[in-house]
Amino acid sequence: MSDNHLLTDLGTAIDALAPALLALQRDVHAYPELSRGEVRTTAKVEEILRAAGVATRMLPVTGLVADLGAEQPAYRVALRADLDALPVGERTGVAWSSTTEGICHACGHDVHVAAVLGAGLALKEHEGQLRERGIGVRLLFQPAEEVIPGGAVDLIAEGALDGVDAIFAVHCDPSLDVGSVGLRDGAITAAADRVVVHLSGRGGHTSRPHLTEDLTFALAKVVTEMPAVLSRRLDPRTAFALVWGELHAGQAANVIPSSGLVAGTLRMLDATAWTTVGPLLAEALEHIVAPYAVTAVLEHVQGVPPVVNDPEAIEVLRRAAEGMGIVPVGTPQSLGGEDFAWYLREVPGAMARLGTRTPGGTTYDLHQGDLVVDETSVVRGARLLAGAVVAGVVKSSAERTVADR
Repeated sequence: MSDNHLLTDLGTAIDALAPALLALQRDVHAYPELSRGEVRTTAKVEEILRAAGVATRMLPVTGLVADLGAEQPAYRVALRADLDALPVGERTGVAWSSTTEGICHACGHDVHVAAVLGAGLALKEHEGQLRERGIGVRLLFQPAEEVIPGGAVDLIAEGALDGVDAIFAVHCDPSLDVGSVGLRDGAITAAADRVVVHLSGRGGHTSRPHLTEDLTFALAKVVTEMPAVLSRRLDPRTAFALVWGELHAGQAANVIPSSGLVAGTLRMLDATAWTTVGPLLAEALEHIVAPYAVTAVLEHVQGVPPVVNDPEAIEVLRRAAEGMGIVPVGTPQSLGGEDFAWYLREVPGAMARLGTRTPGGTTYDLHQGDLVVDETSVVRGARLLAGAVVAGVVKSSAERTVADR
């Protein structure tokens, strides 16, 4: 059977599964769970896979790994879905809205779960052809994408990438029409770190600032000067952004406080600069606060590196999209963070942006409680991921080196 025939058969299988996949997506959406608390979601996925005869391995806390296809494959492909929701209240008004106050799937992970499961079930139906081709498939249902450190680190430690040759994932994109998929070689998302600066010093009355260590003034300098210093010390091609989201100091207008903090995120597209920026942050902070005699403590938590898509993997996704009736389009880089990046530091692969906007409909934003996805994106996501398994082989860097000699 040719690749095109198998792609057609997989697409037909996924179309037949569509009602069940939409029901699963609605169920997961209605019962969202926060990071590392995805107990019900994990059990639901495991139940469906077990009923289909797919071997599963539950992870220590939440999440699971499933294998199908060739038992000793020449080529094993992993497909990843993230399970967790966000601490955001839903305000969509859809019939399957979140039943848990203050928590919802505002990032589309419910779509990711249903798409990977749909791809896995369709591939299970054609397991004989996979075995004939020497292809193995590993499904990763990962907890805790939305926190630092993310669940990708946990899965790698559990051996989820052992024997894996390539990995693929999708991420909902409400700026793209359903039926299209955004593809990009190289960095598609940014590194994302948490940066917190704690200041302490002698407070006092605002009428006598010269007798204090004016912590509020020093905090204001940190807020404005830290990004300015980085802009002159980092190569502009790193495309960095240090943006503050929290600022806490004092409780009265006429009191200079003795402690305060500012917290934000540092994002950049350059993976090399990301690994070396820590000492620069500490040096900049020391010089900024020195004139004010306050004590400064820097908390720099590396979150995730950039998602760097492998060119060969992108080409596989392009072929899969075209073979599955999905329109591949170019997509810009984003300064958003995504812990799928950790997998790509171990094996080649790619993340695609899955269109979820109803054509002519509203353009929503991720991480907002009003996010509504076009439900047919679930089927498109499943088609793309199933297609990626059979649309081509992604060589490892070692194989490419040998081939280039």
